[in-house]
Amino acid sequence: MQGKELKDFVVAQLEEIKAQEIKVIEISQKSTIADFMVICSGTSTRHVKSIAVMLIKEIKAKNLPIIGVEGEDVAEWVLVDIGDVIVHIMLPKTRDYYQLEKLWE
Repeated sequence: MQGKELKDFVVAQLEEIKAQEIKVIEISQKSTIADFMVICSGTSTRHVKSIAVMLIKEIKAKNLPIIGVEGEDVAEWVLVDIGDVIVHIMLPKTRDYYQLEKLWE
């Protein structure tokens, strides 16, 4: 699973897990690190961490490789790198502060 198909899978999983304000940004023309960046929010650090844990579980269930996971310990901002798709799961205040959408759009 790659590119658009992987992005669609990730978004479906995030919707199922009740992630909030899911935003997809195509970055394939701006960077070689990935094709898509998916940004979403959780309501608390516990919610952010549980979104990340459940997403990782579903990715592993599909036998997809996870390149890296960062930020699980603090859970204000968890990054899950799945190759063609990079997922940012953030608290709303962290998301407002870093404004990744503005940076990448």
